[in-house]
Amino acid sequence: MMLGMAAGPISGQNNAANEGPATAAQPQNGNYDPLLDLPPLPQGQTTLVGGTVHSIDQIRNRLTVQPFGGKAMKISFDERTHIYRDGVPSTQLAIRKGDRVYVDTMLDGTKVFARNIRVVTGMQAADARGQVMRNDSATGRITVQDELSARPVTFRVTPDTAVSGAGLNSVGQLQRGSLVTVKFVPDRSNRDVAQEISVIAAPGSVFTFYGRITYLNMSTRSLAVDNQSDKKTYDIKFTPAAVDPQMLGEGKQVLVKAHFDGTGYTADNIQFMKATSQ
Repeated sequence: MMLGMAAGPISGQNNAANEGPATAAQPQNGNYDPLLDLPPLPQGQTTLVGGTVHSIDQIRNRLTVQPFGGKAMKISFDERTHIYRDGVPSTQLAIRKGDRVYVDTMLDGTKVFARNIRVVTGMQAADARGQVMRNDSATGRITVQDELSARPVTFRVTPDTAVSGAGLNSVGQLQRGSLVTVKFVPDRSNRDVAQEISVIAAPGSVFTFYGRITYLNMSTRSLAVDNQSDKKTYDIKFTPAAVDPQMLGEGKQVLVKAHFDGTGYTADNIQFMKATSQ
């Protein structure tokens, strides 16, 4: 469940967790030799980590990444790992200290394993998304609580920074608590410049969710809806004014109109729909 990007989700983030087959070293079912072959890729959720290479150990196949605004992470890799430098397939020798990288990570036992490592050099555009914590017009900076690193990230804004969505067209209109995506130009001096800011939800915005209730907590008056339009799950608060709580139940199909208040979604109205056949 998530304090999600509302209806009309963000797509195209640097998350290519399922890029192609692992490598030729990836064993095929039925042909796996535990003495000669690498084990299959671990199963489970892939998490994208973006940051700067603090160090790399080519002997132990391990690198340390300093996430943007987070604590350093030790990440393992091997022949199963896909490595790209500026989009071109490469090897671990292409990874250097100080490089900006995006790593698709998975848990492999107790270790963090890299399924894909993408090295980005030069002044190529990148994306971030999260919630606006501060908009300082005096210094020309905005601070966003980044979803990727779960840390505050500060961007420099200029007169050329474009703002769109939620009826906004200027940086000065951005409110604290707004959910945004930021397309920025990475800068090694740590002054990333925001090129485009797309506002997904501003405090007071109204959204419609349609899907199945996957979680219900009567004590906190909250539920989760598996929204069909973007295949994401959203946490939504409700009140007796919005719906008779006795009618609610997990698995029921609902149409929810809710407003975003900067901290989450609260239902203004909940309608029950007939479940559609698959």
